[in-house]
Amino acid sequence: MAFDGYSGDQSLSRRAMQAELLDAETELELAYAWRDRRDEKALHRLVTAYMRLAISMAAKFKRYGAPMNDLIQEASLGLMKAADKFDPDRGVRFSTYAVWWIKASIQDHVMRNWSMVRTGSTSSQKSLFFNMRRVQARIEREALKAGENLDRHQLRQMIATEVGVPLHDVEMMEGRLAGSDFSLNATQSAEDEGREWIDALEDEREQADVTVTAEKDTDVLRSWLVTALCGLNAREQFIVRERKMREEPRTLESLGNELGLSKERVRQLEAAAFGKMRKALEAQSREVHEFLA
Repeated sequence: MAFDGYSGDQSLSRRAMQAELLDAETELELAYAWRDRRDEKALHRLVTAYMRLAISMAAKFKRYGAPMNDLIQEASLGLMKAADKFDPDRGVRFSTYAVWWIKASIQDHVMRNWSMVRTGSTSSQKSLFFNMRRVQARIEREALKAGENLDRHQLRQMIATEVGVPLHDVEMMEGRLAGSDFSLNATQSAEDEGREWIDALEDEREQADVTVTAEKDTDVLRSWLVTALCGLNAREQFIVRERKMREEPRTLESLGNELGLSKERVRQLEAAAFGKMRKALEAQSREVHEFLA
């Protein structure tokens, strides 16, 4: 289910603020209607009523640089997931349950788009990403107030203990948060006459001699196959093309219906055709065994 009418964050915000406020009883009725009868109107009403919650949570992540409209869209996706998985029998308000799904959806989006290099995937890395700077600032303030001078190792160790993650995760995340993506089209230095970093990368493509040889072998094999195919009668050629040369191969049953044959008869004709082609190919060169293996 999508919010097609919400084309922008301002429009969505206005609609959300105008949505109804659900009491616990109505909320429960809507949740049951969706869970038990898959009533899409009930789902839409339930989700729309809590879009203001999703938008409010999305606004808290603006400092990470993601467009607000994208954050709202991710928040709405989280809200939809919450509505789909919500169990009204548990006796928990939907808003309480939805908070976790909304936050998780937004956080995943922020981390995916923070850098082209994956910032983290484990729960400890995710916790670090969103809490490291805040925890670090607090530790540094407390150390300064106490007249202590923490070195980088001590600071990292205290952060790891505070957040409850391994020290190496803190070291990894510190490096990723401190840097930014670097363009391979940037010049290496002023003395290099505009030479870009991408020019220094090793070409991972196959060398020319390997490519030419492979193309030659492919051409030879293609000519063998064409010759072998021409040695079949029209019906056999048709079966081979439909069974092996289509993006979506035909079934034996569908070919049988078209040719007025049984499924087993088509299979026999196919096997016979392949046998003829194999003999024709073997007559041309022993090398064909490498392709047929």
